[in-house]
Amino acid sequence: MLPTPSGRGAMLRSSICGIVLTLAVARSSFASEITAPVEQLHTGLIAIMKAGKAVPFRQRYETIAPVVGRTFDLDAILRLAIGSRWTSLPPDQQAALAEAFKRYTIASYVANFDDYSGQRFEISPAVRAAGDDRVVETTIAGPSGQAHVLAYVMRQEDRGWRIVDVLADGSVSRVATQRSEMRSVLSDGGGSGLVVSLRRKTAELSGGILQ
Repeated sequence: MLPTPSGRGAMLRSSICGIVLTLAVARSSFASEITAPVEQLHTGLIAIMKAGKAVPFRQRYETIAPVVGRTFDLDAILRLAIGSRWTSLPPDQQAALAEAFKRYTIASYVANFDDYSGQRFEISPAVRAAGDDRVVETTIAGPSGQAHVLAYVMRQEDRGWRIVDVLADGSVSRVATQRSEMRSVLSDGGGSGLVVSLRRKTAELSGGILQ
C-alpha cells in the first residue's frame, strides 16, 4: 500500500528532522573537539589559581606544564614569532630556543594565574572560522562582575586541535607581540641572545627558581 499524501508529508518531515538533528549533533561534536583543549587549559589554570602562592612556584609549574604541552603547539608559535629566520638558525639553537620558550610560556601562566577569588572561565558555544583555523572565544568572569575576553586561535594537526595564538580583548595577538620582541632581540644578539633573554625572563617570573 502506498502512503497517503498526509502520510508522505509526515515521513518527509520526519526525514528532515532526522537530517537536521544529525547535522546539529555533528556540529556539536566538531565544536567540542575544537574547544576541548581550551577547557583542559582552563581546568589547569583554575587548579594553580586555587593553589595560589602558598604552593611553591615550581610545584605549580609542574602542575600546569603538561597541560600547556597538550593544549598549545609551542613549536608552531615559536616559528611564527621568529619568522623566516628560524630556518637559518643552527639545530642546537633551535632546540635551545624551543626549550627556553616552553619554560618561559609555562612560567608566564604560573605567574599570571596565582590567585583565586571566584573567577570562572566561560566558553562561547559559537566557534568561528579564520581561514583553516578556528577561533574559540572565552570570558574570564570575576565575582564582582568584571570580565576579560580572550580568544584562542585553534589549528588542526596530527595530534588534534591545538592553540596557536591567544587574542587579548578578542583582537590583540600574543604571537604578534612576541614577534616584535623576539625579532628585536634576534637582530641584536642572534639565536643565542634570544635564548639568554627568554631564560632571564623565566628567572624573573619565577623569582630565580627557574631559568
